[in-house]
Amino acid sequence: MAFIQIVEFETDQHEEVKRISTEYQVSTEGKRTSTRVTVTSDRDKPRRYMIVAEFESYEAAMENSNLEETDALAEQMRAIVDGGTPTFHNLNVLEEYGS
Repeated sequence: MAFIQIVEFETDQHEEVKRISTEYQVSTEGKRTSTRVTVTSDRDKPRRYMIVAEFESYEAAMENSNLEETDALAEQMRAIVDGGTPTFHNLNVLEEYGS
């Protein structure tokens, strides 16, 4: 079953979000198990961000979570996120529709 994780957080450090995201992409090339990652900002609340990471399964997500680069990413994120802790939404995909 497909799995999606949404990481929600607030910060004023837009450039740092971009830098950390790009650094993670480079350092995990060929290792990460995500099938797609989308980094978003909220149009109605510009300080709010959500990262949507898609995986083939929960198990694939946990494999990705165990990468040392993912630990480093989490540490960097805690340093820039208001309150120090992002909110995680862990979602099993029940159905998908194409356009």
